[in-house]
Amino acid sequence: METNSEEVHVLAVDDSLIDRKVIERLLKISACKVTAVDSGIRALQFLGLDEQRENSESDGSPLKVDLVITDYCMPEMTGYELLKKIKESSTFKEIPVVIMSSENVLPRIDRCLEEGAKDFIIKPVKLCDVKRLKGYMATREVGVAINNKPKLEEACKHSLSPPSISSSSSPSPSSSPLSVSSVIDSPIRRFKMTDTE
Repeated sequence: METNSEEVHVLAVDDSLIDRKVIERLLKISACKVTAVDSGIRALQFLGLDEQRENSESDGSPLKVDLVITDYCMPEMTGYELLKKIKESSTFKEIPVVIMSSENVLPRIDRCLEEGAKDFIIKPVKLCDVKRLKGYMATREVGVAINNKPKLEEACKHSLSPPSISSSSSPSPSSSPLSVSSVIDSPIRRFKMTDTE
């Protein structure tokens, strides 16, 4: 069995060398091929979107990227701006995009999810977060509908934790940077409850 043909390819974007190395290591532990770049502009260049080149740069060998994970706060181009560029592309718009940030800012999180982000992870990124990312890629490969909004709303109904806070599919107190009680009592969850109803 050839593992290379099945290996998922993740484009990781972060201006912090340390954070970039951490996410790269976690993805490689999870058997992912990783391309790491230090800015949104470099990510667009890698995807061939910097000069509106939506076709593959090399003939007969299309660029295969299964997921983009990007930091939100970066100079020159934010993760939100990169997300918008990817979603505007006819070639890459269905690729899952996940935003990372060390700041849990609700309007920022909501804006990214509304623009089509698959998830919003609060740093530091952990192995359980990366395992969840692989689930998004598997969904895409199977060909399930790529409409993010209904999936996020449905996930919210089946889980106590809101989509704006990083959590694993099997909740455990140590898997999230916030405790379970702080998530339940936080104004974020109250906002989310009224927002969805």
